[in-house]
Amino acid sequence: MKIKCYFATPYASLERGLNEHTNGLSRQYMPKKTEFIGIEDDEILAIQKALNNRPRKVLNYRTPNEVMR
Repeated sequence: MKIKCYFATPYASLERGLNEHTNGLSRQYMPKKTEFIGIEDDEILAIQKALNNRPRKVLNYRTPNEVMR
């Protein structure tokens, strides 16, 4: 199976829109300079659950979990 891959130019945040948006959302839970070594697995799972259950305009206000089901 051949899969096409795309690599964004380093430091070109305009080429990584969804990634940058998701990073911004995750910063609500983990501010910049957060030491990830101190974050427990259950905290990460709670953040993951919150982000995956957040309605998105691009998904017609459905959540990513709803779309994937």
